[in-house]
Amino acid sequence: MPSTQAVIEQCEADDIALVRVLYTDSGGVTRGRVVPANDIEGVLTEGANLAQVQQAFTATEVPVPDSAVGGPVGEVRLIPDPDTFTTLPYADRGAVMLANLHELDGDYWAYDPRSNLVEFLEEFPYEAVSAFESEFYLAKETDEGRETFDQSGCFAADGMQNTHDLILEMVDALRAQGMELATYYPEYGPGQQELVVKHSPGITAADQHILFKLTVKAVAERHGLSAVFSPKPFKNKPGSGCHLHISLWDGDDNVFYDPDAESRYGVSGTARHFIGGILEHGPAILALTAPSVVSYTRLQPHSWASAFTCWGHDNREAMVRIPSASASNPEGSTRIEFKAIDNTANPYHALVALLAAGQDGIDREIDPGAPLEADPSALSNAERAERGIERYPETLAGALDALEADDVLREALGEPLHASYLAVKRYLWNQFNSSVTDWELEHQTDPF
Repeated sequence: MPSTQAVIEQCEADDIALVRVLYTDSGGVTRGRVVPANDIEGVLTEGANLAQVQQAFTATEVPVPDSAVGGPVGEVRLIPDPDTFTTLPYADRGAVMLANLHELDGDYWAYDPRSNLVEFLEEFPYEAVSAFESEFYLAKETDEGRETFDQSGCFAADGMQNTHDLILEMVDALRAQGMELATYYPEYGPGQQELVVKHSPGITAADQHILFKLTVKAVAERHGLSAVFSPKPFKNKPGSGCHLHISLWDGDDNVFYDPDAESRYGVSGTARHFIGGILEHGPAILALTAPSVVSYTRLQPHSWASAFTCWGHDNREAMVRIPSASASNPEGSTRIEFKAIDNTANPYHALVALLAAGQDGIDREIDPGAPLEADPSALSNAERAERGIERYPETLAGALDALEADDVLREALGEPLHASYLAVKRYLWNQFNSSVTDWELEHQTDPF
C-alpha cells in the first residue's frame, strides 16, 4: 500500500492541485470533499470532516429524517485509502482517492458501506475476484429532449465506428487509472454501450466500478454527450444492467472450478452451493442490487435482464448465469454471473450481499436444483413451483420487505447499516408513491 509520503511525492511530481476524497452513500450516489494537494498529509492521517446526515440522503437529494443519522447533530471523518490514489486524466491537475468513514475516535463508522465491505472481506474465507459489467447509453440533448447518440444495432460494426474516437479516449483514461479493457461493443439498444474492464480481487473491483462510471461520464461530456447509467432511461428501449461476475479463490485454486468436468460449464459443488445461497436470498439481495424504483421496470420477463430466481448455463433469463469457460484457461475463467443488478447499486453493498448469501449457501450446502436450460417464463406456474423458481419482487418495496426479513444479510451489513439503508430506500419509495406519473396525468378524466 502506498505510504502517505508516496502520495505526497506523487502529488508534487504530477503537479496536482486538487484531490477529490470520495465515498458512495446508501443512496448509491458518489459524494465527497475536494482538498488542496498541499494539505493531503493531514487529510490522510486525520481525514476530512463530514456531517453524519450526508449518509441519510436519498438519490433525490433529500435527507431522511427518521434515519438514525438523519438529524443535524454529529460528524465523522472521511479518511482516504492511499492505495486508491490516482491522477485524473480528465481533470487538469486533479487526483482522487476513495475513502472510508470513521468515527472521531478512529473506529470505522458502522453506517459506512465501504468499511463494511473491508471488514467483511477480512473474515471471508476466500479471495473474491469480481468484475462489474456495465451497460450505459450515450445520449445527446436536442430540441425534442434527450435522444440516443445513434441508431446503430446490437454488436453492429457501424456503432463501433461511430463511437471509435470516444471509446478510445475512454479506454485510455481508464488505463491511466489502472483499469484495463476486457471488451467493448455496442449493446442491444441504439446508442447503448457495453464497456468492461478486467476483473480485480477484493475491494478493488468495487472501487474501480466507481471510478469507471465517473470516467465514462467525464469523457462523454467532453464530446458534448451524456453517459446515462440509469436502468431504464428510455421508455421503449432496452434497459441497462451491470452484471456482476464472481469467482472465489483459495490461494492459486479457483474453488468454483471442477477439474474433472468435461463440459465448458463445469462448476464445482462449492459453486453450486454458492448459487443456492444466492437464489435463496435472491429477493432480499435485489433490494441492494436493484435499489431504485425504476430498476423493476428493467427486471421483466423476456428482457434478457432476468426476472426469476433460477440459474442456468448461458441462460440470459436466469438470475445466475454460468458463462462458458475458456478452452485454454478453464480454471481462470470459470465464474458465475449475477444478472439482477444495475448501475444504481452501491457496489460495496452488492458485493457484501452476494458474498454473504453465497457463503450461507456453502455453509448450509444449499442445492440450487438442476440448471434451467429454458426461459423460465415459458414454464407453467406448476413447473416453476416444482423447481422452486420464484418471480422477483416486482417493486422496490417488495424487495425492501425481503431485505428487512433476511437475517443473513442483516448480519453481513450490520444492524446500523441495514436499518439506515432500509430507511433511506423506503423514503425514496414513499416519494415515488406520493408523486403523479405522466401516465396518470394522460389518463385522467374530469366528468365535471
